[in-house]
Amino acid sequence: MVYALEDTSKVKGLFEGWQETLITSCLQKVMGRIFVTDQSEPASAFAFVGCFGFFAGKPDLELVKSKPEGFSILTPQDRQWAELIENTYPDAKKVTRYAIRKDTRFDIHTLKKNLLLLPDGYELKAIDAELYDKCLESPVTADFVSSFQGKAAYLRDGRGVVVVRNGEIVSGASSYSRYREGIEIEVDTVEAERRKHLALIACSALILRCLDEGLYPSWDAQNMVSVRLAEKLGYQFDHEYTVYEVT
Repeated sequence: MVYALEDTSKVKGLFEGWQETLITSCLQKVMGRIFVTDQSEPASAFAFVGCFGFFAGKPDLELVKSKPEGFSILTPQDRQWAELIENTYPDAKKVTRYAIRKDTRFDIHTLKKNLLLLPDGYELKAIDAELYDKCLESPVTADFVSSFQGKAAYLRDGRGVVVVRNGEIVSGASSYSRYREGIEIEVDTVEAERRKHLALIACSALILRCLDEGLYPSWDAQNMVSVRLAEKLGYQFDHEYTVYEVT
């Protein structure tokens, strides 16, 4: 049987050395949950937040089968977990993601200079209660806020900036998730508005806000386009890793 673990300190050692802020969110009980099959002395653990899941410890088939309904991105700790995911979900898509270093020292002057690239007719706005609702109207912007348990949780713990044109959100950067010391950045731009530096502008504004508040803006890249954007902001590529997209 699978249980949601209340005392997450019991599995902290299983995730040792895994520099992933979504796991940290679960361990700190800020958002997300950790699941186990043994509540007293867990040898395996499954951390899940948003649509991301992470398996650690001794491979456990019951945990792999316990993923929530809907689209999920599952990350194995090792090859044994990977084989278990592949056997359990034979239609899963094996994908490479790109980890970004977590110790970036940002150039404040460059980030502020990026804000000057905002084209005429576009506005940069922090996500408030009204823009929270607006984000949910489009699949492009929904992930800016959807991992949080409602509007109140996002307005309390989330941080986000969007670019608005003619009353519509055309780009933005926001906290996909939150942990005590920082956020994990989610960024996107509607297709018709790309190649206008809007993502660079929104990310620069969000990073500056985080630094002002003493929060670290963590970045993990889905593809090389995301890696290149991260590098423009001052981040450094760390390593590739494998995930499984399960629909």
